[in-house]
Amino acid sequence: MQRRQTFLLVAPLVSVSALCAGAAWAQPVPPPPSAAPAAPQGAATPVAPAAPAAPAAPALPVAPATPSGDAQTPHPVELTTLRILHDKNILSDAEYESALHDLADTAGAHAGESTTVVTGKWATTVYGFVEADSIFDSTQSFNDLAGNGQVARPSAYGGDHSRMQFGARNSRFGMRMKAPEVNGIRVSGVLETDFLGNQSLGYGTGQVSENGYFTSPLLRIRHMYVKAETDFVDVLMGQTWELFGWQSLYHPNSVQIQGLPGQIYSRTPQIRISKTIRTQPVTFEMAVAAMRPPQRDSAIPEGQAGLRLAINGWTGAQTNGATSTGIQPASIALTGDLRHIDVPNMLAAPTGDVSKDAAAGAVDVFLPLVPASKGKMGNALSFNGEFASGYGTADLYTGLTGGATMGPVAAGWPQDMDNGIATYSATGQLNYIQWTSYLLGLQYYLPGLDGRMFVSGNFSHMESSNTPTLFAKSATKVRGAEDFWDVNLFGDVTPAFRVGLEYAQFIDHYVDGNSPLNQRVQLSGFFIY
Repeated sequence: MQRRQTFLLVAPLVSVSALCAGAAWAQPVPPPPSAAPAAPQGAATPVAPAAPAAPAAPALPVAPATPSGDAQTPHPVELTTLRILHDKNILSDAEYESALHDLADTAGAHAGESTTVVTGKWATTVYGFVEADSIFDSTQSFNDLAGNGQVARPSAYGGDHSRMQFGARNSRFGMRMKAPEVNGIRVSGVLETDFLGNQSLGYGTGQVSENGYFTSPLLRIRHMYVKAETDFVDVLMGQTWELFGWQSLYHPNSVQIQGLPGQIYSRTPQIRISKTIRTQPVTFEMAVAAMRPPQRDSAIPEGQAGLRLAINGWTGAQTNGATSTGIQPASIALTGDLRHIDVPNMLAAPTGDVSKDAAAGAVDVFLPLVPASKGKMGNALSFNGEFASGYGTADLYTGLTGGATMGPVAAGWPQDMDNGIATYSATGQLNYIQWTSYLLGLQYYLPGLDGRMFVSGNFSHMESSNTPTLFAKSATKVRGAEDFWDVNLFGDVTPAFRVGLEYAQFIDHYVDGNSPLNQRVQLSGFFIY
């Protein structure tokens, strides 16, 4: 299995290298000049007639001419960039904007310079980053990805001892493929992976070792979808960001692996229909989606919808995550979520089921407090904010259960849903777990460096209105609320090499009144390609 995973990662890179070599090998090579014949000894040297030019050796192979009116390619394979293709009118404005949007999470403003392999009118763009992390935690609460995990109490061994971790699991590789436009339909596909595959960390039978967790991580899918775009409507099918929170345009900037505590951060398979209306002053977007339900046995897809308004003339500097720095317009987005669950009743051998519906909403904003534009990112200040509230939304956050289980069900009860979404009360009533969260962030780009050095800070708070009542006050593993804050410093040594340093605090508030604290210091390096 390990060899197969390695092959899946290396094969695309080897293919690209072979294509590059093939393109160089296919160049015509002029023949060596012919030597003039020697004149007989003692004879007058005749004036040699001009030799006809030797024919050029044919390229191997030469791409056939494309039909009249189509752009011709001089070679079967060409290495270029998205920006050059756009400048040559090989990519239309719509195709170029779509490509930049798909790569924005990773490359930001550098997306236009990402290496693109072109053959005919097909194009494949290779992108990603290599990340190296070193992390110190004051408690033994988290792996490299903290997410919404719970802080160990000081009374426990892990809450009174520290931890040091080194890893490269968040490194990312992606390919975006574009097919020729046909009858006004622009089709593209994205395959993006990283090495944060789900592994159990422990020393028991059947669990991966600590060494294996960090040095032999599992490859996993981040994004895998096909998108068909027209001038009227766009359709997306596959796994990508959930529409709720209008991800990932409002994700905060931080060194540590996202999602942060209290941050809407989730991807899932879906079918989405969207429409974008662009004018010079504003851009208006609307979308609806049928998502993979949080419980497949509910037999009903989860529904999400959203509206977004951007003011195109009011722009600022923004970095989503750790590597995606660019210029974004001021904007606001409203999104909603509807979900349904259907679980067996509380008997060990259920005789019926119990169903329940729930809803959630989110508001996200990006505001350039001190505006910036392309080439003028110094002395820029931006604000990002998110507010979300709803029932049964634990799966919309990273690693959130809050310690909530399905409740006092009978032994042998066939649980068919993840913990943290809903629970049974002692009287047999099915309840969704409620969560409200908000996250506020600031980013400041230092003067005179055009965005090459910046600082950021985030604060988030999340709480549940019903875990204190659904679970006993003496419960030692159930969360009532959590606070988080961090400060970050980023610097670009070169356009491809970024370094980030972060200090963060996680403060958990359990329903029994205890509030343990974890402090994290993280230093990371990023090679962005």
